[in-house]
Amino acid sequence: MKTRPHFLLFLTLTMFLSFATPIVFVGGGLAGLALLQHFPGLREIAQLSIDQILQILAVFGSGDPVTGMLAIGLTCGFVGGLFMLCTNYRYRHLLD
Repeated sequence: MKTRPHFLLFLTLTMFLSFATPIVFVGGGLAGLALLQHFPGLREIAQLSIDQILQILAVFGSGDPVTGMLAIGLTCGFVGGLFMLCTNYRYRHLLD
């Protein structure tokens, strides 16, 4: 019975980290491109890249980039949780 609270804790942590990772990477990429806009030679390239990323996110979010980012994050969190469950199941049955 002691392993259940630990398992739920690790499952929750895995799902949260799997949710946050794509949001941090895409947000960091957009922030980096926003910083590149301050250089005169890179302004057009950075703006074009930002527009394309926002269009991709809008596709996943039915027209809204923020909703698209949340949809991608929720999907990654769900898949991370499934991997955690599969790994735990496989590990327990290999010990038997």
